[in-house]
Amino acid sequence: MEMKKLTVVIVNYNVKDYLCQCLHSVERAMQGLSGEVVVVDNASSDGSVEELSSRFPHVTFIANKDNRGFSCANNQAIRQAQSEYVLLLNPDTVVGEDVLLAAVDFMDSHPDAGGVGVRMLTDDGRMAWESRRGVPTLMTSFYKMVGLCRLFPKSRVFGKYYMRYLDENEVNRIEIMSGAFMMLRRQALEEVGLLDETFFMYGEDIDLSYRLLEAGYNNYYLPRSIVHYKGESTQKTSFYYVRNFYNAMLIFYDKHFGERGWMSMLVRMGIFLMGGMEYLLRQRDRLKGLFAPKRETGRYSMLVVGSADVCAEVETLCARHQIKCVCIPVVGEASCQLPLKRIAQERQKEAFDYVTFDTEMFLYVDILSFMQREHLRKGSKHMHLGLYSPKVKTLVTAMKIFKMKLVNSL
Repeated sequence: MEMKKLTVVIVNYNVKDYLCQCLHSVERAMQGLSGEVVVVDNASSDGSVEELSSRFPHVTFIANKDNRGFSCANNQAIRQAQSEYVLLLNPDTVVGEDVLLAAVDFMDSHPDAGGVGVRMLTDDGRMAWESRRGVPTLMTSFYKMVGLCRLFPKSRVFGKYYMRYLDENEVNRIEIMSGAFMMLRRQALEEVGLLDETFFMYGEDIDLSYRLLEAGYNNYYLPRSIVHYKGESTQKTSFYYVRNFYNAMLIFYDKHFGERGWMSMLVRMGIFLMGGMEYLLRQRDRLKGLFAPKRETGRYSMLVVGSADVCAEVETLCARHQIKCVCIPVVGEASCQLPLKRIAQERQKEAFDYVTFDTEMFLYVDILSFMQREHLRKGSKHMHLGLYSPKVKTLVTAMKIFKMKLVNSL
């Protein structure tokens, strides 16, 4: 059997609509590549496997009967993959059509690369600094915990945690890749081992990146963009999240820096303190949210760009939820150019909260490029991204209030 070039592995847990959008973008990005897509579902209760397996017949679905965690589920797929490279990808991401081919070409031309990460964007076009990080050594972590990383983000000493001193538009060597998008060389995995299953969730990407560096490989950052909704695949307001995140940090330090004396003790104490403080702050915010006056949906405004049919469908959706909607209907074939002048004209009239694009009419790479440019515009309100799929009648945004189907709408 001929070895495939790339296996894309996505671990899913109860984020069916985000996964559907992710698979749609991956399907486009895999054009021209010999590869496969594997979804490992950790016992979702939202019908993810039942609904999406028929919609994406070329995707392999592995349905676990229990939640085995991120590391274990990824390892399931990696062990059965027959490919030169393996991509670990979060289900709450959208990849540009150029990303996978560019990453594979980069790995082909850089045999020293153990892995490569990309530029992750938030839903308003900002770069997520987790796209590239330094190894969280004792001093690097200490600088972050005491605020020096935030005060001196461009410093190669104090700001190393997020490596913001590197140009985001250039290829650079980095130390830690994000598990949301982590393309790995299969040969390197065979040398250093798979994800450490001691990490149930969080920290496994740091651990694997560090082991690749220790084995003599380099990790790289590639300035190609994806959107990471950042957290829709987890419940970040819960004690469960805080416990798992900070427990992962303790596992990493015990594994790699556990015998470093008083500084290690300070870092460990800091992790416990920060975890406790974060949990209390999240509970405070949750309680404030319960008693705070709710923002009326009618105060939201949305700019919709797409075919006439899509405009009509989203207008209906917005009307049902009292969301102000302005449409720019576009006539043309799929993958046509974004009507930038018309969008700018509407933006001059009103500062929209959301801009929603027809995913059958426009390329994801053009949409992401637009969002990034919009964020860099000075003096204008940042818009959040919406993606509407006319095939499944679903509008996906980072806000659950907009994440619903036209049929059986709440």
